[in-house]
Amino acid sequence: MIPAMTETETTNEMVTGPVDLLAKFDPIIQTRETLLAAGVEDPFNLVMEQVLSPTRAICNGRDTILLGTYNYMGMTFDPDVIEAGKQAMEDFGAGTTGSRVLNGTFRDHRDVETALREFYAMDHAMVFSTGYQANLGIISTLAGKGDYIILDIDSHASIYDGCAMGKAEVVPFRHNDVEALEKRLKRIPDGAGKLVVLEGVYSMMGDVAPLKEMVRVSKENGAMVLVDEAHSMGFIGEHGRGVAEEQGVLDDVDFIIGTFSKSVGTVGGFCVSNHPKFEVLRLVCRPYVFTAALPPSVMASSATSIRKLMHGGNKRAHLWENSRRLHGGLTALGFKLGTETPQSAIIAVIMPDLERGAMMWEALLKEGLYVNLARPPATPAGMTLLRCSLCAEHSSEQVETILGMFERAGKAIGII
Repeated sequence: MIPAMTETETTNEMVTGPVDLLAKFDPIIQTRETLLAAGVEDPFNLVMEQVLSPTRAICNGRDTILLGTYNYMGMTFDPDVIEAGKQAMEDFGAGTTGSRVLNGTFRDHRDVETALREFYAMDHAMVFSTGYQANLGIISTLAGKGDYIILDIDSHASIYDGCAMGKAEVVPFRHNDVEALEKRLKRIPDGAGKLVVLEGVYSMMGDVAPLKEMVRVSKENGAMVLVDEAHSMGFIGEHGRGVAEEQGVLDDVDFIIGTFSKSVGTVGGFCVSNHPKFEVLRLVCRPYVFTAALPPSVMASSATSIRKLMHGGNKRAHLWENSRRLHGGLTALGFKLGTETPQSAIIAVIMPDLERGAMMWEALLKEGLYVNLARPPATPAGMTLLRCSLCAEHSSEQVETILGMFERAGKAIGII
């Protein structure tokens, strides 16, 4: 029996008030306030007042080279992509006001799924409103209570959130470690459902997964495989289909997840697959069923971009030239990078700590260069990184200019 509260106890409780549910974020608030008190511009509140091209914008009042936008193939200003979006806007209006399973499937939703099937040469394609939502929806629907998800410990937040939503048992393994993956798989109970979740390119360090070996051990141990190719679709592989294509295992992967907000240059997410039962996911995947569909203008732009990426061999080659030149130049200057060799369009520059990382970020911005400041807990091993994302539209001259900016900023801050 719970004793009745006295008047004094009741009064004290009323005075105390509710527990502040935001108090758990006080350390983050303090860290940000400390940075800003030192006079550093807020690295997480940059404003683009005008976008001039895929590689230039007016940022915080400065003409700035963009090196942190994920616009890998530079499709955001492609004339055909823009024109397709304009026409769809005129034909179908500004939005759908409905879910894909109700009134939200327009002509261009079907067309972009057709374009994805053509691009990947697969039987099925399903489009979501964001790449985050694609991982959230597909992973939580495939693996539920009693199933096991075996994933790389450095997996993206959307992958972890998809695991949590589905309530599957999560078994992480050491980053890019094939032997560790195999050991985890062998410990899963016989007869249990198993889904191995991998990424082609890991977005913080820009490193590539050994998919060929990982897919092999996954299949040998009775697991289905899902690969997130968000940061490799469009430019890695002969046809731009990602790391799975480059390493020759595309046909062995059960599900490919991707996004339109990187190489495609728009917004949205997708899953492609050859699984014969794939279409049932449209009826049982909650984030798909209960979310409004993307505007048809975005879908028309996306379909046009995807079809142009099929013939983007020259752009892919130039992007790789940019990646090799920037990686080699930064290494020669004395910066510590996330990978020994260029593996993708992402070049991670490791900073000594958050304070000097923020100072370096600001120094580069004042030089006229925007990069991403990435900090814990998003980064692996508690690192602070300056993450550079190259674009196929960066000219060779711009890359040389960028190297000069890094040299001057690095010497001014005392990092090199």
